[in-house]
Amino acid sequence: MTSLARHTLPVLNFFGRQCRRRCFRRPRLSSEPVGRSLGTSCWLSRLAGRLGSVKTFSALLVFAIYPILVTSQELNVHDQVALHAQKARQFLHANQPDRAIPEFRSILSIDPGNVDALGNLGVLLYFQGDYAGAIPQLQAALKIDPGLSKIQALLGMSQRRTADLAGATANLEQVLPRLGDRDIQIEAGMELVEIYASREQLEKAVQVLELLHEKFPTDLGVLYASYRVHSDLAGEAMLSLSLVAPHSAQMHQLMAHELARQGQMDAAIRNFKEAVKIDPNLPGLHFELAEALNASDAQQNKHEAKKEYEAALSANKFDEKSECRLGAIAYEGGDLKGSLSHYSEAVRIQPDDLEANLGMAKVLIEMNETTKAAAFAEDALQIDPTSAEAHFRLSTIYRQEHRIADSKREIEQFKKYRDIKEKLRQIYREMRIRPEGTQLEQGVSAQ
Repeated sequence: MTSLARHTLPVLNFFGRQCRRRCFRRPRLSSEPVGRSLGTSCWLSRLAGRLGSVKTFSALLVFAIYPILVTSQELNVHDQVALHAQKARQFLHANQPDRAIPEFRSILSIDPGNVDALGNLGVLLYFQGDYAGAIPQLQAALKIDPGLSKIQALLGMSQRRTADLAGATANLEQVLPRLGDRDIQIEAGMELVEIYASREQLEKAVQVLELLHEKFPTDLGVLYASYRVHSDLAGEAMLSLSLVAPHSAQMHQLMAHELARQGQMDAAIRNFKEAVKIDPNLPGLHFELAEALNASDAQQNKHEAKKEYEAALSANKFDEKSECRLGAIAYEGGDLKGSLSHYSEAVRIQPDDLEANLGMAKVLIEMNETTKAAAFAEDALQIDPTSAEAHFRLSTIYRQEHRIADSKREIEQFKKYRDIKEKLRQIYREMRIRPEGTQLEQGVSAQ
């Protein structure tokens, strides 16, 4: 009973008692007029006389009391909603969602437009796996308040699980950039990626993954999904190329690239050379052939690699990677001046090239130009703080300058990152995949 109801009933009771005391004070004598028998001071009789009849007065009394009764009823509804909401909170706090669901349903039977009850009921049904039951509740809540981003995300995910891909796509696309909760945004994004992948819309899937990777770069699910989608894209491109031009230079280049990635260097070299025969001006082809030759154990291939790097530079004078490779070949041959020339040109072309800066540091150390070498090694660490070789070069420089503590610190960092990358190489070996850019780190660990 509401406070207003508690106040109203005593007032009505008091009103009744006063009527009985004044109007029924003594029995009427048969000879007395009606008014006198009820008491000449009876205000009810006087009022009835003025109004014409007691019936008219009773009608006015009903109209006077009606607003109070309505207000009492409305507050009673409010109290019922509050009671069910309190019970629902208690059940949720006790980890009993099954018992909270009927309470939210009771609220909606009293107040069908209660957005909190709609949203909470939809969420509970979703996490119980009742996606079809959750959808109307979530839709109703979202209609009342379109700004409920989490509710819209759960609606989209429910629609996807009930095969309404059009509705799911529309809701997830709209809400994904607005979600602030990490887990909800990742889950909603992955749902959208799966929808796109099922429709073979891989480019759209990549866009979603790029958004997620930018915000959550270390999330394992996002990283794996990126690998899968990009692998599918690569496979799709390979299939398309094999159907369109199975004997083209590009097809041989693609096959050679895959074979090299799997460590099958002899087969990769054959396909690269076949591609060169078909189209020697294909961009990047000479450099890729040179890389395959340089990774081979045969000494003859090493000499041939140098010619291919030079051919790559002839085709593209801004190819700093070929400059770096030629610098490394010159360094291994004891030609420090030629090596420095190539590395210097690579740095000029691309100042932020890690290999170019490390090459400069390496050659300058051999020339006893430790101050200049330190600057390039420090720049290399700015580019990649995890570079094992950069720490190794700095350790060498500090040792020559008798900075023992600094040298020890850098050698510890070198060992740390070398061990990490060795573990990665072991994984690649188990997968029979040759990762790109391993030649440099292998050379450092051998020193």
